[in-house]
Amino acid sequence: MSKIDRSDITPEHVYLNRRQLIAGMGALAAASLLGACAREPEAEATPPPTGVSSTATPVADTPSATETAPDPTAMTERLEEKLTPLDDVAGYNNFYEFTLSKTKVAELAKDLETSPWEVEVGGLVRNPRTFGLDDIMAFEQEERIYRMRCVEGWSMVIPWLGFPLAKLLDAVEPTSEARFVRFQTLADPEQMPGLNTRVLSWPYVEGLRMDEAMHDLTILATGLYGKDLPPQNGAPVRLVVPWKYGFKSIKSIVKIDLVAEMPVSSWMAAAPREYGFYANVNPEVPHPRWSQATERVIGTGKRRKTELFNGYDEVAPLYEGMDLEENF
Repeated sequence: MSKIDRSDITPEHVYLNRRQLIAGMGALAAASLLGACAREPEAEATPPPTGVSSTATPVADTPSATETAPDPTAMTERLEEKLTPLDDVAGYNNFYEFTLSKTKVAELAKDLETSPWEVEVGGLVRNPRTFGLDDIMAFEQEERIYRMRCVEGWSMVIPWLGFPLAKLLDAVEPTSEARFVRFQTLADPEQMPGLNTRVLSWPYVEGLRMDEAMHDLTILATGLYGKDLPPQNGAPVRLVVPWKYGFKSIKSIVKIDLVAEMPVSSWMAAAPREYGFYANVNPEVPHPRWSQATERVIGTGKRRKTELFNGYDEVAPLYEGMDLEENF
């Protein structure tokens, strides 16, 4: 497949169809690996909880029943910024397994061994499987251009490469008892010096409700900008959930379990008053130590108003009837 010409993806407003991403612009190069909470050349955000230096991302709290997701062919999005430059996306990252410094992650992670790689998928499923990289890349790869909003108050627009998480979950056949999905990151002290810190309890854990996991917007990313994911961005495979704060999009996944009870994710365990289970982007619900009403747009020096669900209004039915302040 030929590489997409992105010279036309620069106007103020970009419209995409979720299935036919960038229709008429040509196909996209195959790839294999993903990204992380990215970068901003401005001052660093307010430090994270429990004495950590600076670079966190939150979580939120409470499950509910699921409904069928909207027809993905009818879903579109509007992005008000140009794509964030690759140097920014790959050069400013939160990946505490390596370091608390955003700008040093790329150097410390550059030798991460990402092949061979396996993702073990089990729990409440009829067909537990271990997926190697070839298995993961066998899923049809699409480009998804999403706005990413970090809990620290900055945002980027990133062209991800990957496929809907629902396709992988369908392959293992979830049972009717499965209500949540629990994800786990690699924890290798020999490769990840940050594991020697007490910032979090390792390995890093995240979770989604089943309806969130099965939504068409939720993807497993294997690349960005038409290339394999750099290690600092979560190689070789990571989660991307664009309507939630970036820390929910767990990196370098090695295990996925379908479970009946809501998982306690790493930031929930570390600071439950600040980070709940849902972590939906919401300008009306401030972090206990800073406002979420606006965000800095990386690479532009500008600020914009934060949108509920990061502007992805099609997910609103997932939370109908819920108190979004209580279920933060």
